[in-house]
Amino acid sequence: MTFIESFSKELEKEANTTRKMLSRVPDTKFSWKPHEKSMSLLQLSTHVAEIPSWIGMMLNTSELDFANNSYNPAVINNSKELMEHFETSLKDGREQLAKANDKQLDDMWTMRSGEQIFSTETKLEVLRSCFCQIVHHRAQLGVYLRLLDIPIPGSYGPSADDPSFQ
Repeated sequence: MTFIESFSKELEKEANTTRKMLSRVPDTKFSWKPHEKSMSLLQLSTHVAEIPSWIGMMLNTSELDFANNSYNPAVINNSKELMEHFETSLKDGREQLAKANDKQLDDMWTMRSGEQIFSTETKLEVLRSCFCQIVHHRAQLGVYLRLLDIPIPGSYGPSADDPSFQ
């Protein structure tokens, strides 16, 4: 199995778990934050939904320079739009992986803000980080939902709210 095939398989597995988590996000609580320094529920869930679209950006560029690329998150007005945004991002991530090859994963990719370099790694390492970002922020989202007393779906096995795990 190639790395790309492996990542495609992992993307599908993580997509199922992400879909379950995002489907629990209530639009009536979009503005809620657990702390003043935290993202709102809307900001965090939108971020989780957009991460699969990073795959194409990373595979098709050599860097992300925050100084020259402003961040404009999708405008999400309700839970249905949140799920649609995730499915669109996922479709893009799938398509980009399908066009990729293992050779390009050896290319270097840099994250910077102007002259300040945050990281320079192979695209393989950055792709791995994309998957880690999905898991990391999805776990944050689980904490938000728990604090809002919203049942948490099982991710890699049963949860206290989903003992049957499907």
